[in-house]
Amino acid sequence: MLSVFLARFFINTIQMKNIFLSIVLLLTVSISWSQRNQIIAYIDMEYILENVPEYLEAQNTLNEKVVKWRKQLDKEARYIEVLKTDLANEKAILTRDLIEEKEEEIALKQEELRRLESLYFGPRGDMFTFRKQLVKPIQDQVYNAIQSIASRKKYDFVFDKSSDLVMLYSNKKYDISELVLSNINRTRLIDEKKAKKKEKNAPKKLTEKQKKVISIKETAVAKQELIRAKKKKALEERKKALEERRKELIRKREEKRELLRKKKEALKKKKEEQKKEQEQKENNN
Repeated sequence: MLSVFLARFFINTIQMKNIFLSIVLLLTVSISWSQRNQIIAYIDMEYILENVPEYLEAQNTLNEKVVKWRKQLDKEARYIEVLKTDLANEKAILTRDLIEEKEEEIALKQEELRRLESLYFGPRGDMFTFRKQLVKPIQDQVYNAIQSIASRKKYDFVFDKSSDLVMLYSNKKYDISELVLSNINRTRLIDEKKAKKKEKNAPKKLTEKQKKVISIKETAVAKQELIRAKKKKALEERKKALEERRKELIRKREEKRELLRKKKEALKKKKEEQKKEQEQKENNN
């Protein structure tokens, strides 16, 4: 399901950029067809993506991330349900203050769960950012391959069969999907050879540019960790304040109980003394 979603995200990204252009191109083709023959080709983006190794790797990587995030959210949700069940079972024997305290703790946990869900799957969450980072290199590969083939074969237009553009009929001989895949694979092999050669000849020490990139990444990671640490600290302080408040309520309640017990004992003692005095008077008479 997630792989289909990622494919749709990739394809929709391309469609949003090109749907208006495609309409204009179709109008241009119909108007200028009588002037000269147009050379047209098409691709099947879904087929191309399914055969690009980098895209399959992106799917697996994103799947692993999503599974990890879902487990964390499920764990938090189960804990909240336990708190709710405990409160429902103990509500009859708890004081109003303790009930309010437990309800506040549950509300805090629910707020934290919503924050985590937004952090992972929100409009600008980790999933959106991570997916965008994964898709961009693949998108560039496909675009570059199509541009290279179109330039070499002198195509006037290249359409996407899997897009929203309606194609009532398409002749297979105009399908250049395999050419696009071949171009991507050939480019990959060339890049891999260059990378191996560069790695072999590269000095062991990092260049200033590499150091700068690493430093920027480390700074970004440290900043993100600091933000999360601050949020965690604030949550812990709030929990600590709740715990102290709960202990204070318990202490006051125990003090009231002790005071009441002493009053009862004093009253009992007084009654006993009065009884003894009455008995003595009766004996004297």
